[in-house]
Amino acid sequence: MKYKFLAFATFFLASLSVYAELKVGFVQVDKILQEAPQTIESNKKLEKEFSSRTDKLKADVKALKERESSFSKDALTMKDSERGTKEKSLSQLRVDVQRIERELREDINIRRNEELGGLQEQINKAVTAVSKAEGYDLVLYNGVAYASEKIDITDKILKSLGKK
Repeated sequence: MKYKFLAFATFFLASLSVYAELKVGFVQVDKILQEAPQTIESNKKLEKEFSSRTDKLKADVKALKERESSFSKDALTMKDSERGTKEKSLSQLRVDVQRIERELREDINIRRNEELGGLQEQINKAVTAVSKAEGYDLVLYNGVAYASEKIDITDKILKSLGKK
């Protein structure tokens, strides 16, 4: 029994010395995704790509609101048949605007996900490069319950991605 305890204690102390030399880092991916120059560039690219459709949608929404406001003012003085026709027209316009808005949102999300995929690849390469260059044995991403600031290498990754 005494020998088993001694063997266990020796194993435990040996394993502690191995972990004492382990260099661990932590990366806040959400911070990188917000602050990386590639993210800012990607957002500008998407904004430019979808600006004409966004502007058209804004104009359509404004026109819809103006027509609804005009209808509300004039509804009491209209004939029933005219009121019914205009209500149907407004209803169809609302449906069309909502459809256009939904399609635009979906298209933007698809493109954003495409851009994000490329950025994630760049982030992974940067994490690998920094980790190898600085001798890290283990680097963790988000999903960690707690990480000390002294092992947070997020700013190094951002620097590697080009943010000063």
